[in-house]
Amino acid sequence: MKRVGQVYREKLIKEITDNLGKNKSVFLMSYSKLSGPKIDQLRKSLNKKGADVYVSKNSVARIALKEAEYVDLADKVSDQTAFIWTNSDSVEVSKVLINFIKGIQTVNIRGGVVEGRVIASDDVKKLSDLPSREVLLSMLLGTIQAPLTRFAGALNAKTRDLLSILKQLSEKKGGS
Repeated sequence: MKRVGQVYREKLIKEITDNLGKNKSVFLMSYSKLSGPKIDQLRKSLNKKGADVYVSKNSVARIALKEAEYVDLADKVSDQTAFIWTNSDSVEVSKVLINFIKGIQTVNIRGGVVEGRVIASDDVKKLSDLPSREVLLSMLLGTIQAPLTRFAGALNAKTRDLLSILKQLSEKKGGS
């Protein structure tokens, strides 16, 4: 028969592995000597972007990450550990995290998982430098539309030139 503590620990591990599997992006943050209001501020900022914060014991976090086959990330667990998971735009969430840790020495982003791929803490910083998903999509749309817009402009220019020539001929022959 299992002890209550072991059943509870297994439940926590299952919760973490489930969230690692069902969320598009997961970031791992370690922190120490951080006040409650500061963590609350981070939670509220992340909730606005569609992300949740889950604080875990290190031993539970390591076991869950190893079970989810993210051994590289399990080795980076230290201090107090928090998971940030989201199905929304990972760029926006990483921007919130990077802005939060500026000037705070005791908080570090240890890495994460974005769409099944493990990323290092440097990659999280690079991810935060990217424009948001909407901006990237509009840039792509503009790139796709540019040749079509130029082609339509060229066709209009030729039509306009033809009409101008016909009008000049008409005026030359005495028409109005």
